[in-house]
Amino acid sequence: MKYLLTFVTLFSASLAICQSTSVYFPDIGNWETKAPEAVNMDAAQIERAIAFAKENTTSNPANLKESHYLSFGREPFGDAIGPFKIRGEATGLIIKDGYIIAEWGDPSRVDQTFSVAKSFVSTTIGLAYDQGLIQDVNDKVYTYMAPVVPFEPVKSSQQRADDFEKEDLLPLFESAHNRKISWDHLLRQVSDWEGTLWGKPDWADRPPKDTEGWIGRERDEPGSKYKYNDTRVNLLALAGTNIWRKPLSEVLKEHIMDPIGASPTWRWYGYENSWIILDGKPVQSVSGGSHWGGGMFINAYDQARFGYLTLRNGQWKGEQLISEAW
Repeated sequence: MKYLLTFVTLFSASLAICQSTSVYFPDIGNWETKAPEAVNMDAAQIERAIAFAKENTTSNPANLKESHYLSFGREPFGDAIGPFKIRGEATGLIIKDGYIIAEWGDPSRVDQTFSVAKSFVSTTIGLAYDQGLIQDVNDKVYTYMAPVVPFEPVKSSQQRADDFEKEDLLPLFESAHNRKISWDHLLRQVSDWEGTLWGKPDWADRPPKDTEGWIGRERDEPGSKYKYNDTRVNLLALAGTNIWRKPLSEVLKEHIMDPIGASPTWRWYGYENSWIILDGKPVQSVSGGSHWGGGMFINAYDQARFGYLTLRNGQWKGEQLISEAW
């Protein structure tokens, strides 16, 4: 069950990690460096790689809100509902045997990292599996789901009358098709879940050019067809929040980011409307990317620590933070 995927995006700090038998883990607030020659790497080749990365950075606007409305914002219901950040200069690290061999740009700057957030979502689900909150990834998700109540300001009596026929709970897995969906289907993006979440219909995310298949089409059997779809990844994040009974950002901080010595500067955001009532408290459900804003805001050093944890199969300084099986 290897669901830890590394997503490379034009807006995230680039990262190169080379595996070795040497096991070094950086301490909190300190990451040792070595010259390329000390780890049998060619310094000239390293410089060429850095030059290539700088020369091939994205030409999209640094203002990511502007970039959004020139791309995904043109999709149906593509309005931004989460925060964006003006991105910094091209930044990256090269790591060998756990040591920093080279860096460029500003690795301490916090930037949006877009779909790398999917790796963090899958990690929190893996932690739930390790702790027995999920018995089997082939279990149907609906069997784990408590009622989900959206958090909304108190309505006036007039608004209550307007909403008389409106569903009070989020209808996530009620349809015959959606009840077939397992955790595995959501993790591998093969669920073909039908519905709308946080104002984004599943069909509106990266829709095909032919509008005939947008609405009311026959659904593919879960597990039969892959579709990269942020609405469904956000559904997975919401399902994970529901079984953890707390924000996934808290889960990640406690079980992963603090133990690997990440800085206190990273933040994981959802959307302005992705709030639910959980055990009497308003909780924001985070997103699995920054498709409509929000997502993971993190610097290159912290992202590299997470990447190094993944490279070490979930082990950090002798402690298995997430099971190797996952």
